[in-house]
Amino acid sequence: MKIIDHIKNSNKTLFSIEVLPPKKGENINTIFETIDELKEFNPSFIDVTYHREEMTYVDDLEKGKRIKKVRKRPGTVAISAAIQNKFQIDAVPHIICGGFSKDDTEYALIDLHFLGIDNILALQGDSLKNEKSFTPSDGGNFYASDLVNQIVDLNNGKYLDNIDCGLNTDFCIGVSGYPEKHFEAVSLDVDLKYLKQKIDLGAEFIVTQMFFNNQKYFSFVKKCREIGINVPIIPGLKPLGTQSQIDLLPKVFFIDIPQELKKEALLCKNNTMVKQLGVEWCTNQCKELIKENVPVLHFYTMSNSETTKKVAEKLF
Repeated sequence: MKIIDHIKNSNKTLFSIEVLPPKKGENINTIFETIDELKEFNPSFIDVTYHREEMTYVDDLEKGKRIKKVRKRPGTVAISAAIQNKFQIDAVPHIICGGFSKDDTEYALIDLHFLGIDNILALQGDSLKNEKSFTPSDGGNFYASDLVNQIVDLNNGKYLDNIDCGLNTDFCIGVSGYPEKHFEAVSLDVDLKYLKQKIDLGAEFIVTQMFFNNQKYFSFVKKCREIGINVPIIPGLKPLGTQSQIDLLPKVFFIDIPQELKKEALLCKNNTMVKQLGVEWCTNQCKELIKENVPVLHFYTMSNSETTKKVAEKLF
């Protein structure tokens, strides 16, 4: 079922999660175990992230030099299909610009269509670690709006090589939103202009970056509505789990940790206490969001169910 249909058919706030594909050589059961722990809360959908290739260097002892290797987390398409088959829960694979040519993207979308997957989250994706700014692959999409446009074209039966086959896909397209603005945007207003462009092209829902201050989400939604963005805006949430995340999350995701939360977390004697604080803070966030009738509470689990489960137990 499409995400927008899940939302339209419900008279209450829904629950959803995001999972992280295992690294190459690791077991998919880590994802299944996370879902098993959370399925009692009836997730309406499960996002499956996609990660661009990473460059790493290893010592080649035989040749006596360091060599560059490329590694990536495999399996987003396969994991999405496995989730739908095993749990009968709608999967939402991430499709990104980086690491794909437009032809690669088209083939991935066709595979997803054949697998019965109805939803896509279209993202630009991260830059490579050695890049100052995002650089697309040869023949690839540069912006998420380009990717949205390609998916919409395929929904209309328009293929890259102009074949006339009569096969239209029917993806429900989601995009990301940033209540604290995307770190590359010069201002939130400019960021919102590009977000509206993606909606005008055909995206049907928005999932936000994680935030720890609900007022930033409410302000973001208000600004979206003022410029004519009227699709569902799904808040992204993550309970704080360790003291190190106080510094790590702002650096990685370009978000703010409220001073009150930061102060209380630094007073915790260990990470067990931090988790308890994180669950309490996130639960209070969720209760306020539910009162405001948000469509879905979407949890970034990082494929670890512990704190998300404790929050969900208090809500659903």
